[in-house]
Amino acid sequence: MRFMRQYELIERIRAYDPDADEDLLNRAYVFSMQAHGTQTRASGDLFFSHPLEVAGILTEMKLDSTAIATALLHDTVEDTLVTLDDIEKQFGSGVARLVDGVTKLSRIEQQSDQSKQAENFRKLVLAMSEDIRVLLVKLADRLHNMRTLDFIEDPQKRFRIARETLDIYAPLAERIGIEKMQNELQDLAFAQINPDARNSILARLSYLRNEGGDVVAKVISELERVLGEGGLTVTVEGREKRPYSIWHKMERKDIGFEQLSDIMAFRIHVDTIEQCYQALGIIHNYYAGVPGRFKDYISTPKPNKYQSIHTTIIGPTRQRIELQIRTHEMHEVAELGVAAHWAYKEGDHAADGAQYRWLRELLDIVEQAQRPEEFLEHTKLELFQDQVFCFTPKGDLIALPRGATPVDFAYAIHSRVGDACVGGKVNGRMVPLRTELHNGDQVEVITQKGGTPSPAWERFVASGKARSHIRRFIRIQQRTEHIALGRSIMEKFCKQEGVDFGEKPFEAIAKNFQVSSFDDLLASIGASLHSPREVFYAAFPNLRNK
Repeated sequence: MRFMRQYELIERIRAYDPDADEDLLNRAYVFSMQAHGTQTRASGDLFFSHPLEVAGILTEMKLDSTAIATALLHDTVEDTLVTLDDIEKQFGSGVARLVDGVTKLSRIEQQSDQSKQAENFRKLVLAMSEDIRVLLVKLADRLHNMRTLDFIEDPQKRFRIARETLDIYAPLAERIGIEKMQNELQDLAFAQINPDARNSILARLSYLRNEGGDVVAKVISELERVLGEGGLTVTVEGREKRPYSIWHKMERKDIGFEQLSDIMAFRIHVDTIEQCYQALGIIHNYYAGVPGRFKDYISTPKPNKYQSIHTTIIGPTRQRIELQIRTHEMHEVAELGVAAHWAYKEGDHAADGAQYRWLRELLDIVEQAQRPEEFLEHTKLELFQDQVFCFTPKGDLIALPRGATPVDFAYAIHSRVGDACVGGKVNGRMVPLRTELHNGDQVEVITQKGGTPSPAWERFVASGKARSHIRRFIRIQQRTEHIALGRSIMEKFCKQEGVDFGEKPFEAIAKNFQVSSFDDLLASIGASLHSPREVFYAAFPNLRNK
């Protein structure tokens, strides 16, 4: 395998950042190459090829010198004799902090146990909340590992990595708006998880291509002609939808391939927002639109800053065709996601903007979950579902998983609003709290001071945030009941044994029962985890034989 040379990497970066820190990049390149030495990967390539490829992926996203240097160095602490102190001395605290964030994840990622996977992701959430570049390096790292996954001989390991990619990393790429990376991660994972389904879809796409000729080229030519006659200069791109996207739609709608009507998607690029709407008008005047298939993400951007007009028409070939109309700038944001907002800018990369509401909600789940597995379950709920977009009465956009209810909406606003929710209005009408919300709904949450969550809500909420808060409340409620019950049981047992009930002797032996406080001990008795007899005689061993 031919390496990208030092000067080639520098040239790539200087193409978008003439002021790049060449000294830092050159030193990171040489340091990583020497540190990894003759180490090899499962493919047989020198190990250094991996950090170099990760750095190359980040140059496509036009990231800054610190992020590129981190990519070059991200495996040195884990896989060589290099320490984090060495990194800090050689490259400064900024690079060292990012390398540390990525290294911590890699150490746990090698574990197959689900609790370890959950802990891995918990650390990723915490690290990327401090600097989103940790996530960008991690995504690039995962993308290159997925591209070379076939070299791993163990099929179970390949499947586990692919499953984690589909469940965690592809949705994360979607959340930060990196559409291109999301699509590739999904397809690479799909090839490992369900190769038969993927091959079947590829075969059917090939058959349609052979039967219908180059439909994509025909549609592009026709759209350019129609829009040109309308006075617009445009760029049109067309493609078949990717195998995973097709399969996901078939699964979600429970339909066969033959029932899919829009397996082709086209993008129309224009110079200005005004031209987006002009293009839409020209197309709808020329072609019939499909009812219910129009979305305006320009006037109402997605939380990850994605903007486009989506519409579906009956196209030149009498097939349904999905169109996305956007400016060139919008296209860059759609391709690069959050990276497009910085593009090689050094400085503060903390995830504190409005587009990171989803990340703050994941942080909230980190704090609420009692077990790592519970955190992972709620996180997947939060990340992996299709979304609906609803509005507050003030017009603020709230993104929710499909199937969400007014309770999910309330928790998305704030956990205290969710806890105090007693009712909801959708589009001005009172509705039951289990009502499913739809795109464009305006939702008003009705709260009551001192209100508390109902355990019944857990059966119908759709978001991980709502579920984690409801479970936390149930745990607190159950704990209070168990403490009261445990106290009553112990008071009766002490009275039966002729001993005054008091806190001190029981608190002294709490650690014998793997709990840290008197209340914890009472709760364990109330929950029938320990009998009053064994607790009593642990506190008063001299009374055992009386």
